[in-house]
Amino acid sequence: MNLDRILPYTRTLLERAVKPGEVVIDATAGNGNDTLFLARLVGEHGRVYGFDVQQEAITETTSKLEEHELKNRVLLFNQGHETIEETLPPVHHGAVAGAIFNLGYLPGSDETIVTRPRTTIAAVEQCLRVMRSGGMMILVIYHGHPEGAVERDYLLRYCEKIDGLEAQVLRYQFINTQTPSPFILAIEKK
Repeated sequence: MNLDRILPYTRTLLERAVKPGEVVIDATAGNGNDTLFLARLVGEHGRVYGFDVQQEAITETTSKLEEHELKNRVLLFNQGHETIEETLPPVHHGAVAGAIFNLGYLPGSDETIVTRPRTTIAAVEQCLRVMRSGGMMILVIYHGHPEGAVERDYLLRYCEKIDGLEAQVLRYQFINTQTPSPFILAIEKK
């Protein structure tokens, strides 16, 4: 048996939860790879809502989607993920099948612009409210930088307190690496 690496396992979990035609969220559009994956996953009748505070990330994601002719499946917002609930049309509240967060900073960009515990936890709470039963939220936590370690600690404390009747939380991590490797928190809404 081969253990899945972190990012492939993230995609496996989302593929199990999301069906063509559904609504999903990329809470940190970044370089557009997850947005592109989600656009393919939801198919021509689905919808992806992507968020990022950096215009550079929105531009890169738009370019990637246009290159693959999938821009029509995605709505991108140059704003923080803590605005998910107010941004999604009410018709999609309770219908979101999946969400992904790649936390930390945009690779190759300004490393002082990072995700923060307060806004990330607010976004997680909002995602839980707009998700359907069986929906899957994935948080990829990069904790090898000081801000990432702080965010990790806040998120672990928060997720440990999520009511088990509302959602299940899985932590998937390789624990015998020399440097802090990223890990996943997967939250499945009941």
